[in-house]
Amino acid sequence: MAAILFLLPFYLLLRNGLASRSDITSPQWTFFPSTVHWENFSRLFSLSDVPFARSLLNSAVVATLQTTGLLVVCSLAGYGLARIPYRHSKIVFYAVLATLMIPTSVTFVPSFVVVSSLGWLSDFRGLVIPGLFSAFSVFLFRQYFLDFPRELEEAGRVDGLSRWGVFRRIVVPNSKGFFAAVAVITVIGSWNAFLWPLIIAQSPDSWTVQVALSGLLTAQNPQLNLLFLAAAVSILPIVLLFVFLQRYLVRGVTESGLGGS
Repeated sequence: MAAILFLLPFYLLLRNGLASRSDITSPQWTFFPSTVHWENFSRLFSLSDVPFARSLLNSAVVATLQTTGLLVVCSLAGYGLARIPYRHSKIVFYAVLATLMIPTSVTFVPSFVVVSSLGWLSDFRGLVIPGLFSAFSVFLFRQYFLDFPRELEEAGRVDGLSRWGVFRRIVVPNSKGFFAAVAVITVIGSWNAFLWPLIIAQSPDSWTVQVALSGLLTAQNPQLNLLFLAAAVSILPIVLLFVFLQRYLVRGVTESGLGGS
């Protein structure tokens, strides 16, 4: 029963996406449309005012770059907070945690002013760079590295590795599962982001998939079947990613200490 409820939205997306507009708005509901319109796929990807194929590519590029950059920046920050002793480490850590209490909407205006002054509007730099740091990801990495076996690091230092060498050659290779967990969370968040791409991607050629969906919704004469089909296509990569990598999400929560004892 739970599986049926879970799959019901996907059924509605596919059913309406492959139907005609009259089938969607008809008062007589049918489980399948009277005629399956496979040509809706070609219509969706040939729209002139909403470059849907380009938006899928843009979302994939942004998600890939943002995830890669965030893993590098936040893992280094988390490792430094967990392993490098200095006087103000706790103050820095609490300051990072304090940023989690600031609503994202509060920082939108100053972030937009900075991005605009740098000339990054409708540019991948404006979409990617502001999202390279995540206080939550830093927190997760710190919690994970606090429980990382010190013996492995000490063995590397004995062999003559620097702190950077220990991190690159010992810590990262033995933390691939946790890195994958954070990567999955980041990809999903980046792919589903809407408000920031909406104000930064002002040119249709720089739209992400969520902005393209809003373009279909706010059109003068919205084509409901194409809107449903576009939604189904847009969530397919995330569904596949979640299905194949969901074990890393559970593992990441467990290893970070958020799952409790």
